[in-house]
Amino acid sequence: MAVNYVCKHCQMTLGSIFQTDLTEEQLGFHFLTAEERSDIIAYNSNGDMIVKLVCHYCAEAIDANPDLLLVENPLQ
Repeated sequence: MAVNYVCKHCQMTLGSIFQTDLTEEQLGFHFLTAEERSDIIAYNSNGDMIVKLVCHYCAEAIDANPDLLLVENPLQ
């Protein structure tokens, strides 16, 4: 199982971890509430974890133009 970090806005791959013996505590996911977990973490068909974050480019664009958050896919 891999852990893939992806920008939730532009879908750019931010990084991946290909270690099978990682725990949720090591990844820091135990700090998330159930709602945060459902918003941030998903699984693909082969069981890999997808963690949706915001990349630096999208964060800067949204900071400069907060109205982008009103659009479903602001940076696509």
